[in-house]
Amino acid sequence: MRTVTRWHRRVLAFTACAAVVIGSSGAPGTLAAGPAIASPSTLGDTGSVVSSRPLAPQFWVPGSADATVLTYVTTDTFGNNALSTGTVFIPEGTAPPGGWPVISWAHGTSGIGDDCAPSVRGPGLPERDLPYLAKWMQQGYAIVASDYAGLGTPGLHAYLDGRTTAHNVVDMVRAGREFSATLPAAQRLSRSWAAVGQSQGGGAAIYTARYATQFGGPALDYRGAVGTGTPAYIERLVQIAGPGVPPVAITPALTAYLSYITAGLRYAHPELGIDRILTPTGRKYVALAETQCVGEFEEQLRGVSVGDYFSAPLTSLPNFSATLADYLGMPEKGFDKPFFMGHGLLDTDVPYPTTAAYAATLAANGQPVTFRTYPSDHSGTLVRSQADTIPFLDRLFGK
Repeated sequence: MRTVTRWHRRVLAFTACAAVVIGSSGAPGTLAAGPAIASPSTLGDTGSVVSSRPLAPQFWVPGSADATVLTYVTTDTFGNNALSTGTVFIPEGTAPPGGWPVISWAHGTSGIGDDCAPSVRGPGLPERDLPYLAKWMQQGYAIVASDYAGLGTPGLHAYLDGRTTAHNVVDMVRAGREFSATLPAAQRLSRSWAAVGQSQGGGAAIYTARYATQFGGPALDYRGAVGTGTPAYIERLVQIAGPGVPPVAITPALTAYLSYITAGLRYAHPELGIDRILTPTGRKYVALAETQCVGEFEEQLRGVSVGDYFSAPLTSLPNFSATLADYLGMPEKGFDKPFFMGHGLLDTDVPYPTTAAYAATLAANGQPVTFRTYPSDHSGTLVRSQADTIPFLDRLFGK
């Protein structure tokens, strides 16, 4: 029994942290999220641009000639047309024939409230993310970066809903190309693109890899994907959450991640009735999760125990396990283009064993995955893996 208890504690900790924060140290930006532009019933086709505005200069990727925030049409967690924002970074210089090849960047956890959108407050770890993206730009790639539906736009961000974020990532490429068509020919975007992401965004990039060709259609030329620090099999772990699990307070960061998962699932699947088993403590902090960006939220969670959130196990809710698997599960088959996964052996935010198990399943299923490990922690792997991921994608683009 002691072994089982210890395992449950470790599993819940992983569950909470598997959607790792990339925004915990970011300072708030100077721009506020804008109001809704149109209702879902009046929106145009997915990928169409609704409005644009300049990005605050302090958030530009070094080497950009232009950085513009777009409001564009995409798909939400309910399968309806919805709005998202995202940024287009155009490299300096002259695009090659056909336009700049595109990287669609999928960001990691910043929170699920409107003020947490990267186009509003900047990247969560600018000292890491901006140089990382600058290296891609130096290789001749334009960058488009979705905030994800519900971050700065109507509705709540359905946290870790891979299918929805895949739509957002693909539609951001469409929107970027539509916007770039208004620019001089030297600044326009190619139809060829790849998805790249870290942590929560790593999961989004790999999910995108499965559906990019289907969601993008013949207008786009999807080449492949890169995901680092990718959380996987979260659905198998969240199920153990319930009263007294864990029996003591875990770190505020881990508590924040589980709170975001609970809030996102409650929003995406109200039929589960999660509120029925939330205690007053659970209701308080899950409500706060909907507005608090991760750094501020962690301050609110000091001394708070996840075991106090629930009055009954989550699995006591009808159809919970099947719904959770559909919401959080990562695809294991059906990938049509090569993709790269990198993970750190010293990663304590998204521990290596579960992601390695996912990579092994992909390989056993004959999927075109390249999996590499690094003697690094979570952030270190993003940086260190770039020596492998740049040539990996360059080959896919015929460079």
